[in-house]
Amino acid sequence: MTVKPLNLLLAGFVALVMIGSAAAEPLQVALFNPIQWRPEGSSIEGIRLNLIYGKNAGMTGVDLGLVNHTTSNALAYQRGFVGISEGNFSGWQDNIINYNKGELVGLQTGLFDYSRSGTGVQWGVINVTESFTGVQIGLVNYTKQMKGLQLGLANVILQGSFLPIFPFFNFSF
Repeated sequence: MTVKPLNLLLAGFVALVMIGSAAAEPLQVALFNPIQWRPEGSSIEGIRLNLIYGKNAGMTGVDLGLVNHTTSNALAYQRGFVGISEGNFSGWQDNIINYNKGELVGLQTGLFDYSRSGTGVQWGVINVTESFTGVQIGLVNYTKQMKGLQLGLANVILQGSFLPIFPFFNFSF
């Protein structure tokens, strides 16, 4: 029997994730909360599969599912239909709808993207923040305060821009 390189690589990744942290769980599988393998108060460091709706305190790693919900901080690649982060999110939030109550550091891509504050890139049809540093790319971009550039059909920066509303682009530095 021969061992395929991909299988060996996958086994090594799983082993590293499992020994990464004693406090966090390496794997989560959720049908919907509370019917999930690990309780919602636990943090996951590894892979989380949310078949319908999964909810955990923190997430580090790869977060996949229909609805992905964290109540604390996340450092992850998150992909699904809806991504909800009640804490800070670092990494790439790649859902149809992204909702982040904390600070985004990284990339947010979807049809509708909301982050209370952020640094990085928001790329969606509708992007909304209270405060943002970086680039917003979408049909509609809205923020109260910004240090950066907006590219889209309607661009709104309420404080500090050369115009509060401007088509095609807007900026504030």
